[in-house]
Amino acid sequence: MSPTPARRDPERKVIAENRKARHDYFIENQFEAGIALQGWEVKSLRDGRANLAEGYGVIRDNEAWLIGINISPMSSVSTHVVAEPVRSRKLLLHRRELDRLIGAVEREGYTLVPLTLYWKNGRAKLALGLAKGKKQHDKRASIKSRDWERQRQRLVRRSG
Repeated sequence: MSPTPARRDPERKVIAENRKARHDYFIENQFEAGIALQGWEVKSLRDGRANLAEGYGVIRDNEAWLIGINISPMSSVSTHVVAEPVRSRKLLLHRRELDRLIGAVEREGYTLVPLTLYWKNGRAKLALGLAKGKKQHDKRASIKSRDWERQRQRLVRRSG
């Protein structure tokens, strides 16, 4: 079940996007997952203080975890709370989706990559991509095809 990309859907407000992911990986499938957050993290996300660039997903004990994303604490966070900006956060998925991810990651060698963090109906959601890594020549081919597509669009505009 692939959700529409968050940047195209008007009801979703994008918090952070991992632009490097589509350059480094072939995204085979997309899943929408909730994230178990603490109170200070929600406040920081509302302020847009998230970075997905170094993040990745892992399967541990039949649960999905998000590791390496940075949610910077706000200066107004309570003094009694010890803020950990880069902690492991549990991903909330349906059992069927989780079983599918477990099979793909453990048997088929896929990687879980965070693509977009956004708000949906007042809840923080993560677009998680099931991805295969690109080799250097694949990246070059992607850049070449993107440049050709851009050039083709220019030619069409000029002739029309």
